[in-house]
Amino acid sequence: MKRLYFLTILPFIGMLGFLPFVNRVEPFVLSMPFVMFWIVLWAVLSSVILAVMYKLDPRNKEDEEK
Repeated sequence: MKRLYFLTILPFIGMLGFLPFVNRVEPFVLSMPFVMFWIVLWAVLSSVILAVMYKLDPRNKEDEEK
């Protein structure tokens, strides 16, 4: 159960940890510089990770049964 909460670290590591490695303008992805695309990608992935955590959390299943 506690291992599930380690998923919250992934967006932090992805967005800030790898930023020095992706800090470049070229290539353009979806008409955005790569660094901007990287940040937008992790913003979307953060939402997906939180949705997965919500579905897997057993405390939320107790509320659905009532």
